Amino acid sequence: MNEINENGEVRLKKQNRHKRHRENLKKSQNEQNIEVSSDKKSQKKPHKKPQNRASKSDMQNDLGIKEQNQAQINQNQSKKRHKKNKNIPKSLIGDEPWQEATKKAIEANRAIQEKRLYPLKNANRSDSKIRITPLGGLGEIGSNMTVFETENSAIIVDVGMSFPNENMLGVDLVIPDFSYVRKIKEKIKAIFITHAHEDHIGALPYFFKEFNYPIYATPLTLGMISNKFEEHELKAERNFFRPIQKRKIYQAGDFGVEFIHITHSIIDSSALAITTKAGTIIHTGDFKIDHTPIDGYPTDLHRLAYYGEKGVLLLMSDSTNSHREGITKSEISVGKTFDSIFSQSKGRVIMSTFSSNLHRVYQAIERAVKFGRKVCVIGRSMERNLFTAMELGYIQIDKKIFIDADQVSKFPDNEILIITTGSQGETMSALYRMATDEHKYVKIKPGDQIIISAKAIPGNESSVSTVLNYLLKSGASVAYQDFSEIHVSGHASIEDQKLMLRLIKPKFFLPVHGEYNHIVKHKETAMSCGIEERNIYLMNDGDQVEICEKYLKRVKTVKTGKVFIDNQVNKQISDDIVKHRQNLADAGMVVIIAQIDKNAKLLTQARVVSYGLVSDKQNQIFAKDVEDVIVQFLANIKDEILVDHWTLETKIRQAVRKHIFRKLKKYPTIVPVIYLM
Repeated sequence: MNEINENGEVRLKKQNRHKRHRENLKKSQNEQNIEVSSDKKSQKKPHKKPQNRASKSDMQNDLGIKEQNQAQINQNQSKKRHKKNKNIPKSLIGDEPWQEATKKAIEANRAIQEKRLYPLKNANRSDSKIRITPLGGLGEIGSNMTVFETENSAIIVDVGMSFPNENMLGVDLVIPDFSYVRKIKEKIKAIFITHAHEDHIGALPYFFKEFNYPIYATPLTLGMISNKFEEHELKAERNFFRPIQKRKIYQAGDFGVEFIHITHSIIDSSALAITTKAGTIIHTGDFKIDHTPIDGYPTDLHRLAYYGEKGVLLLMSDSTNSHREGITKSEISVGKTFDSIFSQSKGRVIMSTFSSNLHRVYQAIERAVKFGRKVCVIGRSMERNLFTAMELGYIQIDKKIFIDADQVSKFPDNEILIITTGSQGETMSALYRMATDEHKYVKIKPGDQIIISAKAIPGNESSVSTVLNYLLKSGASVAYQDFSEIHVSGHASIEDQKLMLRLIKPKFFLPVHGEYNHIVKHKETAMSCGIEERNIYLMNDGDQVEICEKYLKRVKTVKTGKVFIDNQVNKQISDDIVKHRQNLADAGMVVIIAQIDKNAKLLTQARVVSYGLVSDKQNQIFAKDVEDVIVQFLANIKDEILVDHWTLETKIRQAVRKHIFRKLKKYPTIVPVIYLM
């Protein structure tokens, strides 16, 4: 009994000690002396029962849980601080005044960068909308024409032409279809021209034969348009010319348009800042970033940046060189190549380039003066453009250095520079006629140095190759693409495109001016510069897109197409004529002349003549074959067909057509001439 009391008393004392330990631990869990005291007491080994060890274990578990909970609380607080300031080094995080200021500066700078890069991100949204419809210039090189439209008014930017492809037989020019303009002609307030290249102004004479609106453009551009209007007997229409001043806004209906100077391969080119209630649209036109242009007027980057800071809703930008890496070289680099060629040439120098590339022409003339050569300008468009630029003061050249084509033979060869057209191999150009000995005053001969300072437009490669062969056969030396800087592009390469995108910082982006592969590549460049893919749309001619601050989307497709022009008579060629020409070239023609009596019998042998279908040796056999088809057809003819002359010709044409296709797999043009006797 005593033993039990004694053991119970020992147990009670131990429980009291454990209770005191727990109270002390609650007061100060992190004091080390408690752990030491606990360890010392645990070293004593009185008589213990299993429940005593369990009690000590419970105490340690309680202590561990408390420590884990506190550690978790501290860790969570630390994570929250780091999450809020994830870019701040640990040493800068705290509650000191300078640390709080650092946090505020970082947050403020982040907000400034967001506002700088995306100025329209938190703008007040407007319900106003703009519709944009390209009628040409997409999926192709040339024929640039775009309609900008609100509910109440519309404007047109550029009215250009393009060159025909090899299948457009007898076609000299291709212009856009104006069908959509006819539908909205009452809304259109004005035309705005970015620059004077043919692919931007070439269709204006044909446009003004049907429509009349004010044309806003730079003086040089209007001067070149004036030359075209004079050719087409449209002198009175020059009353619609509106010469512009750059950095000045011109109002046309719901649109305010400012011309911004940019550099290109023609003098006095412009980008357009189009302001509307929906927002600002920047249309770059054709451009490159040339910091050392010939006239000393570089691209107005400051004005572009000004609009970029204000916030631009949409950028429409030139995509022509979107596959070319780096930057586009300055026009001034061509002058060094000219120096090398002129210094080494012992005979005549004959340079061919685009008639509108006046800075290229000017550099060649500078070298002529430097090396003591007279200058002869041959080619109607070249003469007009050069002397228009001189008259307006864009180029300063002493007229005494010029001579006429009939005076070339009066000077030594090493004192002559001839500047002419024909860099694209056009068969009617001066260079082509010189190369084929058809020019009245100038024929290519050994010792001549030819400079073709242009790149073949896609589709013209074969024509350029042809004229090159003629020039080389004549014994001339030709500087073309073998000279690295005989020609520099007038279009922005990838790094130039990036600069434009970063200056403008648009919310939406429409790559324009180029084939589809060009605008796809330009889209990739835009995305690398921070424009979201959903804010970019790749258009085709006729796609009408609607844009506001909330979205950019295609809403419908309008009728577009091409109109074919015969430049010799300055008139349109109908589509069916071009199709007939294509079919004649592809499958040839068959003419059938036959006399048929009332009994459905041939009175005489049918005459069958073919062109471009079978050889002359086979023509007799072919004619007999066709005659047998006609005889077989007449044997089964119905009486009502025999009395209808036009129906009879149609049925004979169909029967012969089927037979020829079975034999020759061709569908030639068949012309039956039937006489009913």
